[in-house]
Amino acid sequence: MTLRWQSVARAAGLASPDGSARPTIFAEMTALATQYDAANLGQGFPDSDGPEWIRQAAANAIHSGANQYPPGRGIPALREAIAAHQARHYGITVDPGTEVLVTAGATEAIAAAVLALCGPGDEVVSLEPFYDAHAAAIAMAGATHVTVPLVPGAGGFRLDAATLETAVTANTRVILVNTPHNPTGTVLSRDELEAIAAAAVRVDAVVVTDEVYEHLTFDGLAHTPLASLPGMAARTLTISSAGKTFSLTGWKIGWITGPAPLIDAVATIKQFLTYSGGAPFQPAIARALTEGDADIRELRDSLTHRRDLLSSALADIGFEVGRPGGTYFVCADATPFLSAEVPDGAAFARALPAGAGVACVPVSAFCREGSTTARDLANWVRFTFVKDEATLREAIRRLRRALTQGSPQNSD
Repeated sequence: MTLRWQSVARAAGLASPDGSARPTIFAEMTALATQYDAANLGQGFPDSDGPEWIRQAAANAIHSGANQYPPGRGIPALREAIAAHQARHYGITVDPGTEVLVTAGATEAIAAAVLALCGPGDEVVSLEPFYDAHAAAIAMAGATHVTVPLVPGAGGFRLDAATLETAVTANTRVILVNTPHNPTGTVLSRDELEAIAAAAVRVDAVVVTDEVYEHLTFDGLAHTPLASLPGMAARTLTISSAGKTFSLTGWKIGWITGPAPLIDAVATIKQFLTYSGGAPFQPAIARALTEGDADIRELRDSLTHRRDLLSSALADIGFEVGRPGGTYFVCADATPFLSAEVPDGAAFARALPAGAGVACVPVSAFCREGSTTARDLANWVRFTFVKDEATLREAIRRLRRALTQGSPQNSD
C-alpha cells in the first residue's frame, strides 16, 4: 500500500523505489561535507549572521515581552512595512490590513497558496529546474505538476517560451514562478514575464511568484515583480521573505501579498499550519524593511564579488558556467570531468567531497525524475557563493588541485 506521505516524498524526490524515505539532496551533501571535512558549497545558507542592529532589535523585542502568539496575519507594523516596501521598490499598492499575510518563511507561503488554490484534477505549471518545496507543495495538494524548462545558453538559462505556450492549458489552475531563480540564478526578463502573464490570462490562472532573492541581483539587472505588469495584480500572489535579503534564514519570517480574496484563501490554510510565529522577529523585520536598504546594497555588492570570484575560477578550471544574474548560486556543466566511474552530475557531486574536499549539488535534483530537462541537465551541478571569501578561495584551490589531476575520486 502506498501511503500519502510516500506520494509526496516521491514527487519531491525523497522516496526510494521501495517507498522508504531518504534525506534531501541538501542533507545528503551536507553530511558528506561533514564526513570529509569538505568546503560546503552545496547548501545555500550564509556563513555569517545578518546585520547586528536587526538582531539587536529582535533581542530587544524578546526582553520587551514579544514572546506570545502574534496575530495570525502578522503584527500590524510588519504588514505595514511589507506594504510600504512593495510601494517604494515596485510601485505596487497593497492594503496591509487585507492584502498582506505574514508566514513562517516563504516555504509556508508557497505550501499554503498551492493548498488553498489547487486540488486533484488541477494542474500547476512551474519552471524546471525548480526548488524542491514547489514540487512537494503541488504533490500535497494532489495536483498535477507540469514543467517548463529553463534552457542553458551563452547568456545563462532562459525560458522556453514555446513549451510554456503548450504547457499552460484549460486545466492550469496556478502558474508557479520563481525569479530570481534557484538553482540557475536566472532573473526573468520583462519579455519572459509578459509571456507568463499572457498565458495566465489566456486560461484564467492565478500566478504565484516566489521572489525571495528579489534584492540579490547583479550586473545592473533589476527584479520585476510579475504583479507589477499591467492587469496582473488582480491574479498574482507575490511571496518573499527576510531570510535571504538580510542573511537571517533561520528566523523564517516570510510574507505573501495579493488580492484580498486570494489572501483570505491562503490565510484559511495557513491558520492550520503554523497559525502564527516568530513573535520577536516580526518587529525586527519591520524595522529592517524600513531602514535596511544600505544593508541590502552592501550584501548585494559583496555577493557580486563572490559570484565573480567563483564563476571565473570554475570557468578557468574547465567547467562551462551559466552566469547567474541573481541569487546565491552558480550552475556549471561538469562534463569535462566525467568518466565511466563518474558518469553524470549526481555521481560527480557525490564523489567530490571525498575526492576534492568540496561539496556541491546536482542540478538534476531540482528536476522531475526522468524528465527531458533532467536528462538535458544531467551533467550540471550547482555551487553556492554565499560563503565567506576564505571558504570560496579554499574550495577553488581544492577544485583546481583535484580536477586538473583527474577525476574526483582519484585526486589526492
